[in-house]
Amino acid sequence: MKVIKIIIAIALFLIALALGAQNQEMVKFNYLIAQNEFHLSTLLGGVFIVAFGLAWLIFGSLYLKSKLTIARLRKQLAKSKKSVSSSSSSLPDIKG
Repeated sequence: MKVIKIIIAIALFLIALALGAQNQEMVKFNYLIAQNEFHLSTLLGGVFIVAFGLAWLIFGSLYLKSKLTIARLRKQLAKSKKSVSSSSSSLPDIKG
């Protein structure tokens, strides 16, 4: 299954590369402090890379936060289990 995903990703990349090579129109890009002219394919590729990196940072930080929360909760659970087992063993045996 992993090989199929890699093949699909490579195929999509090659299709995007072929379409980008055919699209060499110059566009004027106006950003906050200046403006410049870029090839449309270059501009789209740059925006895609920036968006991918930003999404990776956001979701990576959320993933790390959840992993740290899980580790903290497991530590609390182990501590609670230890506390319960030690308190139950210290209770006197009551037989009726």
